[in-house]
Amino acid sequence: MAVSPLPTRSPSTTLSTSNTAFRLKGVAARSPGNAPSPQILQNADRELTEQLNDNVRQRYMKDKKLGEGTYAIVYLGHLRTEPSSLVAIKKIKVNAEYKDGLSMDAIREVKYLQELSHPNIIALHDVFSSKDQNLNLVLEYLPLGDLEMLIKDGNIHYGAADVKAWMGMLARGVWFCHENFILHRDIKPNNLLIATDGEVKLADFGLARSFADPYLNMTHQVITRWYRPPELLYGARQYSGAVDIWSMGIVFAELLLRVPFVAGNSDLDQITKICEAFGTPTEENWPGVTKLPTYIPADKGHIVPVQGRDFFLRQFPTAGPVGADLLMSMCTLNPSKRSTACQVLQHRWWFTEPRPTNKEDLPRKAGGSQKMGSDLTRKGGELDDSPFKDTARQLDFNAM
Repeated sequence: MAVSPLPTRSPSTTLSTSNTAFRLKGVAARSPGNAPSPQILQNADRELTEQLNDNVRQRYMKDKKLGEGTYAIVYLGHLRTEPSSLVAIKKIKVNAEYKDGLSMDAIREVKYLQELSHPNIIALHDVFSSKDQNLNLVLEYLPLGDLEMLIKDGNIHYGAADVKAWMGMLARGVWFCHENFILHRDIKPNNLLIATDGEVKLADFGLARSFADPYLNMTHQVITRWYRPPELLYGARQYSGAVDIWSMGIVFAELLLRVPFVAGNSDLDQITKICEAFGTPTEENWPGVTKLPTYIPADKGHIVPVQGRDFFLRQFPTAGPVGADLLMSMCTLNPSKRSTACQVLQHRWWFTEPRPTNKEDLPRKAGGSQKMGSDLTRKGGELDDSPFKDTARQLDFNAM
């Protein structure tokens, strides 16, 4: 586990008790009857907040720009007192369309990253506002890019042991999110950033949310389309961690094939490709599916049987029989039958040969800092519209 040189909560961001007491004593002395008025106390609180914010902001220096988008600008930065301690500073742009100038994506990202601390989740070191009122997130610096970069690069060679290592890191990060009742809701290769020591970190919590209340409706318009599970494509408003498990399974498949496994042009095309690959959802294999808001029944002549283990083994031979079994459990159509994150981690695939590659020995690609910058500037759910996706659309599942 990489040990960050930056503490999550810095002692320097707090004022000394004596300074605070001195200021409040002065406020009290100026108030009638030695009782400060609410307005004076409010002003004192504002001054204290501004001073705390200034203390945090002055700890860091911004260096070169790593990326810029409509949502955010990402800079390379470092501790003012320790230039070798590098960080990524994500400056979220103020948008007048949103209340207080901040989108829900920004609020969610701060909220959930402050709650989560795990080796396989990107670390949020500090938060401060700049003079132009933009929100700045001081994040762990991950200079080796993301998994998408490795998948696309034909010069990077990796095998089953490397895939097992990467999937293990992803599974542990997702398990920790679910243990804390948090859904990520946008797992995909370019949200899996790579640290200097090879550790994979789950990033971009702009679409995350809590799921402790089983009766609370949630939006189905989440998760980048290629990694979106069928229940969300059918408009489900109540769902569980199974949506993240499906995304993990599709990432698993993509690592093995080196092309996106199911990549639709639209939501309807996406569900069509899922049916072609995994089978057609029916009341027999998924009780209750026909009651979902946007369920579209298939023509009787076009019902594809649910694929068994043999299909997964033929399609993903490098996974081996045990790996194919794990992938099948993650890509089960019925979400109630899908493996949980805990069950994924307990699967026997992790204990079979080949053993996972040590993180220090995993394949890597230089020059990934700019890729990190472009990854962090996107809003949650944005799809990388690249020519690479056209390769995936040529997969003919009927021929398989």
